[in-house]
Amino acid sequence: GFCTNLLLAQTPKHILAQTNNNTEIHCELRKEHAGVYWFRWSQERQNFEFLIFSNLLGKATYGANIMQGKFSVHGASSHTSYSLHISHLHASDNGTYYCSVSQSSQLLLGSGTQLRVVDVLPLPSKTTQAPRSKKPMRCVTKSKAAVKKGACSPLVWIPLAASILVLLLSLVPIAHRLHRLRRRLWLRAHRQ
Repeated sequence: GFCTNLLLAQTPKHILAQTNNNTEIHCELRKEHAGVYWFRWSQERQNFEFLIFSNLLGKATYGANIMQGKFSVHGASSHTSYSLHISHLHASDNGTYYCSVSQSSQLLLGSGTQLRVVDVLPLPSKTTQAPRSKKPMRCVTKSKAAVKKGACSPLVWIPLAASILVLLLSLVPIAHRLHRLRRRLWLRAHRQ
């Protein structure tokens, strides 16, 4: 299954980038792990996609249908800091990117970075107007924020959806074996 936690700190939270440019996402681990996974959630395609795994030696394993020149991972010698580099950005790269580590048969997810790729970046707003007064914001702890968001929070339903997908995919070989066993029994019964 997937779990979100505070062991992985991901920055930045949001990236707005221009088509054909490059970008990078940083992931800080609280302790050393055997390597880091990177996933992308696409709201448009409604899928969770494995992009790349980079081990301690810097060897990369790519997901299915992932262009190797597009994604690369760079890690610090401490093995607690990793960066995902994405090159030649296009609209198909839109989504929320998660760094992840494996611990006790669970995949622990970072907080996520939302990437939006546009053809033209918006111009910075002019500062001729007086700034509007903002209401003071209350400080909300991480646990209270999670309770407030409830079941609709992407931090809850994305890992849940990914877990269900993994579970369903693991049922395919079992269903296939059961089908073959039923067929064998049927053939044996009709031979007698």
